[in-house]
Amino acid sequence: MRELFPDIDRWRSQGKAVALATVVSVVGSAPRGVGAKMAISEDGEMAGSVSGGCVENAVIETALDVLQTRRPQLIRFGISDEEGWEVGLACGGTIEVFVEPLLEQPDRGG
Repeated sequence: MRELFPDIDRWRSQGKAVALATVVSVVGSAPRGVGAKMAISEDGEMAGSVSGGCVENAVIETALDVLQTRRPQLIRFGISDEEGWEVGLACGGTIEVFVEPLLEQPDRGG
């Protein structure tokens, strides 16, 4: 997560809303494990990774929706190993990704 902080801080300093996507479940094989994170700005910029390829594009689209609605979403992706090889993916499996808007930091002034 720490590797995402510079991007998150930069986006927030520019006044952009930010969503955080986290892998919360993995069944079978997957490129990233539970706890993998990706930050997404309201402009669709991303930092980090939760999977790869088409999954990350779908996560970005979901993150943009989450930023508009301010409602977190749990999304699920699954593919068999055989299907994965046919479409050029390295592995198959099922992952669940929780996407939430990052809340603004509270005002610490006095």
